[in-house]
Amino acid sequence: MANRGLFREDAEPYHCVIMNPPYRKINSNSQTRLQLRAIGIETSNVYSAFMLLAARQLAEGGEFVSISPRSFCNGPYFRPFRRELLSLLDLRHLHVFESRTDVFREDEVLQENVILYGIRAVGQSATIEVSITSRDGHVSRWTVCSDQVVRPDDREAIIHIITDADATDLIRRLAQLPERLDTLGLGVSTGRVVDFRVREYLRSRAGRDTVPLIYPVHFHKGRIIWPNGNARKANAIIACDATADLLVPKGFYVLTKRFSAKEERRRIVPALYDPRDVPGNQVGFDNKTNYFHANGSGLDELLARGLVVYLSSTIVDRYFRLFSGHTQVNAADLRRMPYPSARQLQWLGEGAEDLGNQDAIDRAVEHLF
Repeated sequence: MANRGLFREDAEPYHCVIMNPPYRKINSNSQTRLQLRAIGIETSNVYSAFMLLAARQLAEGGEFVSISPRSFCNGPYFRPFRRELLSLLDLRHLHVFESRTDVFREDEVLQENVILYGIRAVGQSATIEVSITSRDGHVSRWTVCSDQVVRPDDREAIIHIITDADATDLIRRLAQLPERLDTLGLGVSTGRVVDFRVREYLRSRAGRDTVPLIYPVHFHKGRIIWPNGNARKANAIIACDATADLLVPKGFYVLTKRFSAKEERRRIVPALYDPRDVPGNQVGFDNKTNYFHANGSGLDELLARGLVVYLSSTIVDRYFRLFSGHTQVNAADLRRMPYPSARQLQWLGEGAEDLGNQDAIDRAVEHLF
């Protein structure tokens, strides 16, 4: 390799690396970021920079072991990192923990962690071993096909960690669904209202010059309940020139919470925004939500209801947990998921009388397969 990194050009390669790299975000204009960029490493965290630098120093056949946050497994920020790491290492083993709070209690670890073992080699083995430590300390392990962990045709190079023996069937079933958001003609965006930047325009109660403002606290059993008089968050935002770009037109939308932890009952928490339940010709969505839309406007009602049903299902929750190892539910992750056809979503919407009934939701979604 012409440029070995931040080390001497004549340094001998290593035959084994065992590392617990530091975790710290790298500012985009920092000296650290510029130094890494100069040697072809584009990443947003110190831990991933350490991992790439170490992998680059390995001799052919050298062994690599790291324990690090799992956040590199998905998301656009770590895409360049994943591509290079997978080009350098043949993944052999991935180990995760059912509960970060139990295993790392004394260290106050906030991130979900993964132990990665690989060999410096060109190409990938046919299989990868996956294991998990349960809350009581029991270790379960199984072997999966490598193309189920990283799909060969996936330009994002997402790493799916198969956390139970039934997950391979789960992936196969979801792969039968025919659409992605773009083929459905839909989009998903992060809510535009960053409340601390527009604090002067926020109001606890609606007024003649305001429109509704929706936070995660307004989610309740698959629907938006507005206003929320028990929360400290605002319920409205003044509609004026300064906030015009932050608002969207009246319509049916599907919202999801942007933040959820692994230990929560659900990772994807959706809710239907029904314009008949909330007054006004515009609405603001807080930055801690994602919202599904059609070209920036509202959705067909039945399709929106069906989308809430699909996203609320247990099978989608299990699928999302296979590749998402951090607390954010990014819009990018929602875009790349498989979806039913528009007609199937409308069919789900037609039968969705109670968006909070989990058993009914799961029975309906099971009919898609």
